[in-house]
Amino acid sequence: MIQGARQFRDQYWERGTPGRETPAKLTKQLYQLWLVGLLLKLIGSSWDVSWHFKWLRDDLAPPHLINTVGTVTVVGLTLFHTFTGYGGDKLTIRLMQVGSGIFLIALPIDIINHRVNGLDITSWSGSHALLYLGTAVMLAGAIRGWMKFYPAGNAKTLGLAALWFFFLENVWFPNQHQEYGVRALQAYDNGRAEAEPILLQFAADQLGVPVGREAVVHFALPIADWVSPVWGLVAAAIVLVIARRTINKRWAATAVAAGYVAYRCLIWPMLAGIDFPKSAVPLFLVLVGLAIDAAHAIEMPTPAAAVLGSAAVTTVGYVGIWFQQEYLWGPPISFSSAAVTAVLLAVLWTAGDVVLHRPQTRQLIASRLELG
Repeated sequence: MIQGARQFRDQYWERGTPGRETPAKLTKQLYQLWLVGLLLKLIGSSWDVSWHFKWLRDDLAPPHLINTVGTVTVVGLTLFHTFTGYGGDKLTIRLMQVGSGIFLIALPIDIINHRVNGLDITSWSGSHALLYLGTAVMLAGAIRGWMKFYPAGNAKTLGLAALWFFFLENVWFPNQHQEYGVRALQAYDNGRAEAEPILLQFAADQLGVPVGREAVVHFALPIADWVSPVWGLVAAAIVLVIARRTINKRWAATAVAAGYVAYRCLIWPMLAGIDFPKSAVPLFLVLVGLAIDAAHAIEMPTPAAAVLGSAAVTTVGYVGIWFQQEYLWGPPISFSSAAVTAVLLAVLWTAGDVVLHRPQTRQLIASRLELG
């Protein structure tokens, strides 16, 4: 292994400018390592959110260590792209740099936040938002690099779908607080609290009340009921629309959404098997993917496709959450927020289409793809 690392260093570790010609083998190795690093970050973050519903926060907790290995991997890859110029043009590498920079700045801010405020009781804090933003920007760089530089073939399509899966997971991540929270409250009400006594006591002390249902509700479901459906459905739909168009396959949005749901269906019983809290899986996201693919399959003018697609996404999303509330598990939501979700999504979808269909925008995109 050491000899192989030395050969790799001697062959490729040299200063270069972005966009330099890169051997196909090296391109594959670099972007496959991106997938490995992102997978480690995914596993660490999935365990981390479950961990926080059981134990007090710990900087050296196993999920944090797994996430750190993934972060070191993608930051190391960013440094390699930056120094050598291999595997990315200027914009691709700049996105990786900016995303990594935001993420690394957010880490000490998050640690300071916990030192000052103790247990960070919600996934929606400012420091966490910076972590999501940094991950999103570096993922945008990896997606652009994969599309532009990875050799053509089935592996290119599958890898691109995997990167959009990671992007969808990142934007949906804050909603997991409500999805774990509804199960945590249910477990407490049934007399089988999943959180350890030290966590329940800490949450009660922060609120200044005795350990009891009030403290558990404040810990488990801390945000307004309109936030998670509006954010989740709008953000997820926009991601899936872009994924559908970049992958350019008939059922691409459905495949990405189904992949995320399948992952969540796999990870929570694994965590439950080692005595960690369970979550409500957003099964309805598969229907959201289907609605987006259907909107792209039907020949309609741009505004009509966006409006009808947004209405379909909102309908299947809110009905899906209601169905899960009634027959499985689903977080509490404000159903009156459906109008806001539909309008906001339609506006963003339409605005994106209008910009992309402008001749000067198409020209700019084409020149960027040709010149890097």
